[in-house]
Amino acid sequence: MTKTAKQIKQEGISDFKKHINLTQTIFLKSVGLEVLEGKRLGVHLWDVDTQERYIDCFCSAGSFNVGRRNTEIVNALDAAIDSWGMGDGMFPSGPKAALAEKLVEIAPEGLNNVMLCSGGGEANDSALKMARGVTGRKEVISFVKAYHGHTGFSLSAIGKPIYRDSFEPLIPGFTHEPPMNDLEAVKRIAGADTAAIILELVQGEAGIFVAEQKFLEGLRKICDERGIMLIFDEVQTGFGRTGKMFCCEHYGVTPDIMTTAKSLSGSVYPISAVIFNDRARKFMEANPDMIVSTFGGGDLACVVGLKAIEYLKKNNIPQHAAEMGDYIGGAILKLVEKHKGLVKEVRRKGLMIGLEYTHDMMGPLMSFFLGTNGVMAIFSANNPKVMRLMPPIVINKEEADRLIAALDNSMTSVKKSAKIIEAASKIPLVGNAIGVQELQVFLILIAKTIGKVIPKSGH
Repeated sequence: MTKTAKQIKQEGISDFKKHINLTQTIFLKSVGLEVLEGKRLGVHLWDVDTQERYIDCFCSAGSFNVGRRNTEIVNALDAAIDSWGMGDGMFPSGPKAALAEKLVEIAPEGLNNVMLCSGGGEANDSALKMARGVTGRKEVISFVKAYHGHTGFSLSAIGKPIYRDSFEPLIPGFTHEPPMNDLEAVKRIAGADTAAIILELVQGEAGIFVAEQKFLEGLRKICDERGIMLIFDEVQTGFGRTGKMFCCEHYGVTPDIMTTAKSLSGSVYPISAVIFNDRARKFMEANPDMIVSTFGGGDLACVVGLKAIEYLKKNNIPQHAAEMGDYIGGAILKLVEKHKGLVKEVRRKGLMIGLEYTHDMMGPLMSFFLGTNGVMAIFSANNPKVMRLMPPIVINKEEADRLIAALDNSMTSVKKSAKIIEAASKIPLVGNAIGVQELQVFLILIAKTIGKVIPKSGH
């Protein structure tokens, strides 16, 4: 008997809940995003059962810059399957060589060498290993609220204790003391045994905090003077997201090592890359088996990565991202003025946008109401007050207008519930629960109750 779409969705979510992630299932249901992805195309995804269409503003933390199932990327992968497979990581191949050459071509000058990996965490692991190997030093400086992945070295560099605490003791020698843009704090910590300073130019998971020009220039000077390797984590910011191919181009500051991932995948095949200077190359050549990746740079992944870069360049997508970022960002500022008292601050670099609300509950509620208005967006794990908006950077003006209208409608709904939240937060036990992201029950009650009386907008 053929299963209905409703049955397929129920079974899919049930199996995910049972075998993969119970908590994630409960969370998504609580914010009105109990969706089983079906069709995906461009900036949109559709629910298998309801056929509701959503603008994807989460994009797996910015992995889908070229859009979902981009026809050119999918066709390139289809054609590659006829000729290529994973390949052997120990041997050269045409796709590996072509992608490496293209990455060096588009990277800042001086980053002439490439190591191909599978994901962002592995890329950051490899970069940190390089820095220790090159310098012979052990200490690494990362930043408050930094996020670099969940593998060994990368996890040790995360700047939020909740991610690290369950796995202590981690790799020694890591400090996460300096806040972003506090150069004096870095100067106090950086010493003779500091191997590397690693940072995101826009802290995504932290809530879209943007590096300042003088801060990056100061870091480059400190590293040059003290022999420290400067690592830029461009896993989220790379490949056009901020309005340049790489975010560091905005600043004119070049790192010793740069990590990339997410959107190099073309949204269809995972791959990441470490791009580094000749100082790091000397260590890699002297120790060719010290940092390796079995599946890094698989031939199919390299074909996809190369096509993704070609698509971005051919269509001038980074410039498009800058223009759409200005368009959407400007509209958001008008909404902030319209809905006074709701948004504390807007932070942005290109199409990497963060809206910080005035209360912790605002982020979860905005996720819920945006879902009812046809937008999938998730608040920051580091700060539930902050809504991250990172749509595919191929978003067009008509799609952007629908996103802006959804934000307007959702802000109206959240503002109506703000008085309830403020009153409830004054009750000691309830107030504590509201401030804890993991406690979803109160959110479910509020969101579902309000949702019954706030009509959906057309989308």
